Amino acid sequence: MKKVYAREDVCIGCRLCEIACIVEHSISKDIIRAFKQEEKRPARNVVEECGPVSFSVHCRHCDEPPCVQVCISGAMVKDPRTGRVRNIPEKCVGCWSCVMACPYGVIKRDTNQGKVIKCDLCPDRDLPACVSACPNEALLYEER
Repeated sequence: MKKVYAREDVCIGCRLCEIACIVEHSISKDIIRAFKQEEKRPARNVVEECGPVSFSVHCRHCDEPPCVQVCISGAMVKDPRTGRVRNIPEKCVGCWSCVMACPYGVIKRDTNQGKVIKCDLCPDRDLPACVSACPNEALLYEER
């Protein structure tokens, strides 16, 4: 299964991956409207910085995802065919169990909706938006 991998040696911490994620998951898919007119939502990835080192952190789409195991409503599911871990917002009850169970801290609370959001690898695209937006190719989408 293809996943997003970060190359911290070339990441410059520009956060364009976060912006691309927010725009891709916005209603309008337009950067101005997404930031000026639509309800603010967090990015599904986050850039971590420690001194000169920075890199984007994403869902690892674990082989045995703890978030799926603890989800009380069945909103977190792993697709057996693709290996992607996704959430079904209609089923999410906002208990935040998956947020606490994720060892990588990549499941975010969308307090406006009372649901969780996480990286879905942009299923309608060939290449996730964050990877496409990275000017230094610090994000790779590949199978290892």
